[in-house]
Amino acid sequence: MIKFLKIFTLVTFIISFSNISFSKENFYNEGVKLFNIEKYEEAKFLFERNIVLDPKHSESYLYLAKIYKEKENKEKEEKNLETTLLIDPTNEEAILMLMVIALEKTNYSKVKELSVRFTKVCKKLCEENEKIKKDLENLEPISNES
Repeated sequence: MIKFLKIFTLVTFIISFSNISFSKENFYNEGVKLFNIEKYEEAKFLFERNIVLDPKHSESYLYLAKIYKEKENKEKEEKNLETTLLIDPTNEEAILMLMVIALEKTNYSKVKELSVRFTKVCKKLCEENEKIKKDLENLEPISNES
């Protein structure tokens, strides 16, 4: 009887663990689908649920940042991008989005800092960094050298 209880407990634990793993991916994947069809509130709910199950899922934070960008909530967008980078410091998209925010805020030193960081990690979005550098050159105040 004790052997049966041990086996039953082990099987129950394995099934529960596999359901949690499946749920995490399911919440995230469903959230991405909803985001892509612009159902932002529903997608936000699923990304938040995914974060409850896996607080270190950087892509969920990235998608929350994208949702807040659509809602024009810069503060929450930036907060979620920072969280994404705490978990995954090499996330190109998050660095790029923060560079755009810093550029809008005319925080040139932050743009330069993020640009250096971006250059070290870029694989897919490298050309975007060059566009931002050109924008920065055009907007940066000219120093008077007299």
